[in-house]
Amino acid sequence: MIRLLFHLFGAIQFCYGCYYDQVHVTPPSTSTSVTPFGGKLKYLTHLDAIIQTVYFTIALMNDLFGNNEPTPSEKPLIRRIKDIMFSALAFPVAMFVGITFWGIYAIDRELILPRSLDPYFPTWLNHVLHTNIMVFILIDLITSFRMYPRKKIGFSILCTFMLSYMVWIHIIYFKTGSWVYPILNVLNWPVRIIFYVICLGLVCSLYNVGERLNRYVWYKEVEQTVKSGKKKAK
Repeated sequence: MIRLLFHLFGAIQFCYGCYYDQVHVTPPSTSTSVTPFGGKLKYLTHLDAIIQTVYFTIALMNDLFGNNEPTPSEKPLIRRIKDIMFSALAFPVAMFVGITFWGIYAIDRELILPRSLDPYFPTWLNHVLHTNIMVFILIDLITSFRMYPRKKIGFSILCTFMLSYMVWIHIIYFKTGSWVYPILNVLNWPVRIIFYVICLGLVCSLYNVGERLNRYVWYKEVEQTVKSGKKKAK
């Protein structure tokens, strides 16, 4: 029951965060140089909030109609979707968004969240989108067992998502002449490419971190599932 309520609260929280960000955070063009083209979907923060909303909703549905057992007699489709989504998107993207945002914010907040946006972007929303995403996904890792997919599958989904986003922000730039994030304005092209490579390497590293943490927290369950899979294969 506690797990179910946790997933329900997570789904409601991130859904409301997406709604508030989409509807109520509308700074005038004079307070930011970012083009309105692409709407909120040009921000990885907003896309991640959508991912978290979908993930926690799926986790809630799994609590109600699926299962969280290490070796169920039959693994429901909702459970398989939940496990893959956590592994390939929900955990690594949430940690990447939180770490990069607060890391850049600590160096120079004007590069990621200019002070001119403070009257329009409330502090509570900032923490929902940049702090709670990490806190909630870590709590979920500790409280719910999942089996990571093969790395080929997990990395393929994660890299496809991240590379698609990189293409998307460049489409916005070439169409409008404006970068989504102020930090990209102060980087020349060679440094910008290095920045992208570092970001991609970081998010892939976070995938591995999530997998190792999951194995550490759920060591017995993971071993039990692996043994069960080998017996079925025989």
